Amino acid sequence: MKVNWTLAVAAGAICLWACPTSAQEFALYTGPLTGEHTHSYAWSMDYTEGFGPYLAGSITWLNEGHIPDHHRDGQLVQVWGRLPLAQRRFVVALGVGPYRYFDTEAAEEGKGYSNTHGWGVVYSARATWYSSQRWTANLQLNHVRVTNGPSTTAVMLGIGYQLDAPETPGPRDFALPRTQKVTNNEVTLMAGTTILNSLESQTSAAEAIEYRRGLTNYLDATLGYLHEGNGLTARRDGATAQLWLTRAFFDDRLTLGIGAGAYAAIHHGNSNDNRDTGDGILSGLVSVSASYRVTRHWAARVTWNRVVTRYSRDTDVILGGIGYRF
Repeated sequence: MKVNWTLAVAAGAICLWACPTSAQEFALYTGPLTGEHTHSYAWSMDYTEGFGPYLAGSITWLNEGHIPDHHRDGQLVQVWGRLPLAQRRFVVALGVGPYRYFDTEAAEEGKGYSNTHGWGVVYSARATWYSSQRWTANLQLNHVRVTNGPSTTAVMLGIGYQLDAPETPGPRDFALPRTQKVTNNEVTLMAGTTILNSLESQTSAAEAIEYRRGLTNYLDATLGYLHEGNGLTARRDGATAQLWLTRAFFDDRLTLGIGAGAYAAIHHGNSNDNRDTGDGILSGLVSVSASYRVTRHWAARVTWNRVVTRYSRDTDVILGGIGYRF
């Protein structure tokens, strides 16, 4: 089952980015969540593309808030059946798809917490109103079921924007394919914050340098060096390598991307604690990134990295910086 869902997430993400007959919408959502007989909040970042008037797909980073003994979030890919109404200004949709989640749980045996990873499925219903100025108003219901852990239900309000201007009212069904790479070459210096995925969410300063090169019209590759700071129990730094699905908008000024790859880290922690030094050098790295071109050669970039470990030292590394393109 894990292999099938992994292929589904990868295939869905590739289709969303590479399919030339689609439109692009970005939205932010937030609202109340219930689960485990308690209440919390949920929020998400959502990127949706249409595959015609009645079918769409989306890539979402979902955060399920802080229910007792669980801090859960992750990425999901969904397929949507949708129905345009009211001269295409109002669209109702039903969606379903696999969910790769990361959960910080209260641990047994006095360890305080553990980082667990697993798979689930998200069922959604969405209603969207399309304005004449490319803005959208959204109401969405999510029900999350996972392999290990509590189910949750959230009702969220969202605001979105159509990144490609529609030719008719409502969602745009078709967009022109790209004719050139999103990126040629880019070197970026970044600084920000590392957040340990523990129940206390300890923080530290972080820095990184990254080289990015476009491979195809929709695919970038990056090599970099990441320093996660000195304020955590276990300090890490090392080399990163990722492949990115990328899109560009507004005459290529704005770029969005989702990346995955490996992080070869050097550990500087207590050698008597495997949770500090780890059970190996390599960890996973999943990221989302956005850049905005200020001049022909200079761009501002923001990146959110999730370091995925096997020894309960997952971190979020949120970075911003300046890049030079050539």
